Amino acid sequence: MPVSLTVLVPDDLGVRVLSDVEGVRPVRYEPGQPLPAEAAHAEVLVPKFLQGSDPREVFDRLPSLKLVQLLSAGAERFIGVIPDGVMLSTCRGAHGGSTAEWAIGALLALYRDFPVFERARQERRWDYHLTDTLQGKQVLVVGAGDLGEQFRRRLEPFDATATMVGRTARDGVHGVAELPDLLGGFDAVLVVVPLTAETTGMVDAEFLSRMKDGAILVNGARGAVVDTDALLAELSSGRLRAALDVTEPEPLPPDHPLWTAPGLFLTPHVAGSCTGHAERAYAVVAAEVGRFARGERPRNLVQGDY
Repeated sequence: MPVSLTVLVPDDLGVRVLSDVEGVRPVRYEPGQPLPAEAAHAEVLVPKFLQGSDPREVFDRLPSLKLVQLLSAGAERFIGVIPDGVMLSTCRGAHGGSTAEWAIGALLALYRDFPVFERARQERRWDYHLTDTLQGKQVLVVGAGDLGEQFRRRLEPFDATATMVGRTARDGVHGVAELPDLLGGFDAVLVVVPLTAETTGMVDAEFLSRMKDGAILVNGARGAVVDTDALLAELSSGRLRAALDVTEPEPLPPDHPLWTAPGLFLTPHVAGSCTGHAERAYAVVAAEVGRFARGERPRNLVQGDY
């Protein structure tokens, strides 16, 4: 009888999806509870989506572990903490479309004054006025991976254009070293980079000061990519506007000044949290685990580029 690859999954959906992958035996575990006996032979761990606990808590109980397969595209909680020799694969390709959709919606909300009109509706005021438009806007996309490409594809039908920036220059993509000279030429800047030592605080006071007057910063990455105090200064002056799905800290405490900052569209880290997100994630997980079971390298192994 062929040997099956034991994979620990955190929910029933994972068991159902991975049961259809040849050579794979999914075993359900409950995050925060003792691991099942099969953990001693598990070679793959699928952590719970956006799990808040320290992942190192379980590694010493998984002596056969060879791959950590994430349900999220962000890997910052796992880089540098998984055991030596264990591979780390993300869920790149599962949530990019949803987050790109959020970014388009956030820009439309700000340009077309949707929050202003909603406040007027609540106050029963007929606040007719002209608004701006997404048409013709030029957007700088910092992060040229799946999410950045998904955004570009959705932006262009609005008769707007996207210019891509990655860690290194390549065909059709500017390198991050070019950012200082690029920032001043765009109506909006979308940041969709992974959180790393390099990108923590990337959007600082100097970065923001180089953006042109009236531009919009859109953060669909992680809160720590943006210097919150520097952004608050720009919002308070009225020179820039922003759309944030992520903040630092997160969640925001009730007395945080971001709640009342002018020119801000804010959502509570929901860009990827929409109908079908778990099914899309497990489709990627099944493909990655299937490759591993066949002796191939997963395609979403954490790389040093974005």
